[in-house]
Amino acid sequence: MSVNLPSAAQHGEMFTSSLSAEQQRDLATRITTFLSMYSHLSDSYIIEFFTEDLWSSLPSSWRAVLRDLKYPQIADLLLGASHADRRYPSVWPLSLLAFRATAQALAFPRESRESGGGAEEFQNNESQSSLLRHIFRKHVKPKKQHEIRKLGALVKELCDQTDCSSVVDVGSGQGHLTRFLSFGLGLSVTAIEADRALLAMATKFDGELMGVLEKEREKQKESGSSLLPVSQPRHVAGWVNPKASWESFIEQLSGAEGPKTPSGPCKKRLRGSEEETLSTSQHQLSEKDSEDEASRCSCVQEAVRPPEEMLRPDFVLTGLHACGDLSSTLLRHFISCPHVRGITSVACCYMKISTREHPSPPGLIAAPHPRLQEVMLQPSEFGYPMSSWVGGLPGHQLSYKAREAACHALEDYRRRLWEESQLLRTHCYRATLETIIREQRPELRRAGVQTVKKAHLLTFTDLPPDLPLDGGRVEAMLEQQGRVVVFFSLALLLAPVVETLVLLDRIIYLQENGVDSRLVPLFDPNLSPRNFVLVALKARGHGGAKRKS
Repeated sequence: MSVNLPSAAQHGEMFTSSLSAEQQRDLATRITTFLSMYSHLSDSYIIEFFTEDLWSSLPSSWRAVLRDLKYPQIADLLLGASHADRRYPSVWPLSLLAFRATAQALAFPRESRESGGGAEEFQNNESQSSLLRHIFRKHVKPKKQHEIRKLGALVKELCDQTDCSSVVDVGSGQGHLTRFLSFGLGLSVTAIEADRALLAMATKFDGELMGVLEKEREKQKESGSSLLPVSQPRHVAGWVNPKASWESFIEQLSGAEGPKTPSGPCKKRLRGSEEETLSTSQHQLSEKDSEDEASRCSCVQEAVRPPEEMLRPDFVLTGLHACGDLSSTLLRHFISCPHVRGITSVACCYMKISTREHPSPPGLIAAPHPRLQEVMLQPSEFGYPMSSWVGGLPGHQLSYKAREAACHALEDYRRRLWEESQLLRTHCYRATLETIIREQRPELRRAGVQTVKKAHLLTFTDLPPDLPLDGGRVEAMLEQQGRVVVFFSLALLLAPVVETLVLLDRIIYLQENGVDSRLVPLFDPNLSPRNFVLVALKARGHGGAKRKS
């Protein structure tokens, strides 16, 4: 089924819809073959550089030309653009050149040539988007400002094309996208979020924005101009069960609160000033206060718009960086539910995707009730692979480590190399520490170590004095920092290929269910590393597919 997608999406340089179904499947086949050949790189943990002697796992011809590279050379020769004018300090083996060229050729292009990128948007003020109204910038970091502006415009165009005025924002967090869609673009938005602390912040920020709008309305009354329209979002507290039917999902959105996660901050989703804001707020709001606040705001919303108009029969589904299986769940609801006309899906946290080999990977959000957890553990549909085609390819399996690496920001690491940042010490430091830990406590293999601010500025003399250290041996390991950086860069070169396979699997899944889609590099990757948006819509008459059991 071929459909026209919004013009905002068509600004992107790369669309998978330009590939035929046969070409998509051929690309998936080539990627799985390539990744299988270099799984020793994608599956390696850089903290085991010394304990597993990772440097020796590279071909000797590779080691000979890579060991003495300067950091800017690593950025240009390994991680630079495929069309870059490279100057090699020595002759590289063809196998290394082929590895780099193939990795770059198989990965979806992440750059968009559309004007108005992050550099232009923040050229006047690095923390304030010049393209977003001030009322939508409060409490919002630059990265999120850029994302909600770009994605909001795309969602609005998708709504216009499908003749929908309702949007469901899943995993809405503190509601930054929700507020822009609702207050800024006039859409009827239902937002669902499992974390009650985030939900409390969303309703609090809604109230602040409403106060600003009321002042503007008063000014308009005094001047005799027309009043600004108000479309306030509706928030639903609930955990979206990836194994539930679309009927249960619709019922959950209707207003009845679904199962909730424990109250408290989600540190994985809060950064910087947002953490400070939440921390301050939690001193003021107890758990009961949070529930009362959400309930009060819900009552206010019902006064603004009748409940039956909250969620119209047809709607567009969106998820901005929906974590792990949540993104695949939304795609399944999009296919199965006749009421979902379009979807914009921005994924993240690929390592939290469930697979047949690891149905409950580390970090996967557990069901809030034991009964639901039992349902979660039943063999059924996994986050990867979703398509029958990719699932049938030899070597399609992606390890937890490979999927975790796919979340790394290649652009940011390349910038560190160009700048020869001291942060490049971090991996070598951690690999050295891993060696010391295993010698003292062998059972603590890949043990989680609490993050220490500015750890790259510390020395190993800062470790406990009773810890036996061989100073000369430690120094010898630290002197291999350049090799650690090279190995990490080689593995990082595979990260976009792994991400491409995960997203291509979802595109093929949609195609197998009769829906064409496009993958748009919508965000500036220097601001938002997970910058791809999967866009799809169903033509009228697509009644939804039956859910596979």
